[in-house]
Amino acid sequence: MSSSISSPAAAPALGWWTPETETSSPRDLPEALLHLNETVSVVAGANGPAAGVGGAISNAASAPSTASLPLLATLPPQRLEHLGDPRICALLDIRYPLIGGSMAKGISSEALVEALAQAGMLGFFGAAGLSPQRVEAAIDRLQATLGELPFGCNLIHSPNEPQLEADIVALYLRKGVRLVEASAFLDLTLPIVRYRLAGIHRAADGSIVTPNRVIAKVSREEVASKFLAPPPAKFVSALVESGELSSEQAELASQIPMAIAVTAEADSGGHTDNRPALALLPTICAVRDRLQSEYGYSKMPLVGLGGGIGTPLAAAAAFAMGAAYLVTGTVNQACVESGTSDVVRQMLVETRQADVTMAPAADMFEMGVDVQVLKRGTMFSMRASRLYELYRQYDSIETLPASEREKLEKTLFKAPLETIWSQTRAYFLQRDRSQVERAERDPKHRLALVFRWYLGQSPHWANDGDPARKVDYQIWCGPAMGAFNEWTRGSFLETVEERRVATVSLNLLLGAAYVLRRFQLQARGLDLRQLPLQPAPLGEAWLKELLS
Repeated sequence: MSSSISSPAAAPALGWWTPETETSSPRDLPEALLHLNETVSVVAGANGPAAGVGGAISNAASAPSTASLPLLATLPPQRLEHLGDPRICALLDIRYPLIGGSMAKGISSEALVEALAQAGMLGFFGAAGLSPQRVEAAIDRLQATLGELPFGCNLIHSPNEPQLEADIVALYLRKGVRLVEASAFLDLTLPIVRYRLAGIHRAADGSIVTPNRVIAKVSREEVASKFLAPPPAKFVSALVESGELSSEQAELASQIPMAIAVTAEADSGGHTDNRPALALLPTICAVRDRLQSEYGYSKMPLVGLGGGIGTPLAAAAAFAMGAAYLVTGTVNQACVESGTSDVVRQMLVETRQADVTMAPAADMFEMGVDVQVLKRGTMFSMRASRLYELYRQYDSIETLPASEREKLEKTLFKAPLETIWSQTRAYFLQRDRSQVERAERDPKHRLALVFRWYLGQSPHWANDGDPARKVDYQIWCGPAMGAFNEWTRGSFLETVEERRVATVSLNLLLGAAYVLRRFQLQARGLDLRQLPLQPAPLGEAWLKELLS
């Protein structure tokens, strides 16, 4: 018996394709797959599968004419609007199922949010780590420039600064911000429940109306469960007792989920649990299905995917697994509209997949929570990890060994630690006085606040492009950046100046549609060895023509 593996049989013809004229010839198949609004007739050309343009299809037993070619497959149109779950586009009033996730410190800038909205997508302003005054200024600009076009703002969990979280929610309610992306939540809090339920009422047709909507980014099923369940009764009762909800509104609260959608956040930049998307998305979908069955919501929450979306193949895989929408982040940071510096953008352009690592998070430093950052070209991750080791080992600034303290003051802080504490104290007297009061009672908390000064300043040095602090840049980055750079190598998107967020986002979606069409042909058994797995990035003129 032969041990060789035979080649699969060629796909049998489905019929015949006859061109409109004897001299017409099939179109190049890769190009045809990008014309998403057209039906593609795949025929057996002289050099392999090709695309028939126009013409007639017949299932006759023999060729209708000498110009007829065997028909191998027929692909229906594949509009970008129909990728994912079409309900997300209707729900958010957007054209395409792609969301630009919020990147802290205004990296998801007003300009980035505006560009996505104007291109038919949605962007979240990166409000985390900014003062309420700075966030309010961003809201004012976006409401003025976008008019009726949708946008959202970030609401980050702030366990060490609960008053700041409450103040941001109060700001969103006052300014009429109707959509937030909740990120880094370990548990639900009263402020986010207050936001979700403000103004809840029953419409004339009996449906429940919730003016404020939450999309939650989660990487753990236990956190997903909290956002996919109704608001906790203890918080609803507290809002009733404070007079912010009526008893009728409290009854309605038990019939809605906390979030209209949940983003399964896989191996992303910033706060992440480094979860594999292939395991995380199905798990979160299963949690959603279980809770939908339990509570019977009139509008089932949707599940999207973020983290690792840096190529058309990744985007197509997400949609193939059932993602209702995509969320991008890391690749947007390298775009010209992001709120970072040119020097950081150039560093990101040079990033490869192995150039990322984990480092302590400034906002959850004492809890040992990490964020994913760029390792190449910066010493931040090593220095931040050393600060956390010292925090775990010592109870105050005064108990630090003299040699360690001298090294910190010389290399990281570039000033005496007492000077850093003085600056930190002044900052928190304005932002959250309770932090100062606690630090003056607890020397270890004072040590944490001083160490957090370095972690908190490092993103600002990066965003400002401070040349004196380049080795200390904290740049949130996931491995998707390396995948994106490899995909765009040799194309116009290889350079910083050409990376515009709408162009990048539409190329990811268009490429995903191409990949999904290609997979349909592959499932027919066609020999596609000459057909690229994913298309090269297309310029704005091509995108406009193909998507018109």
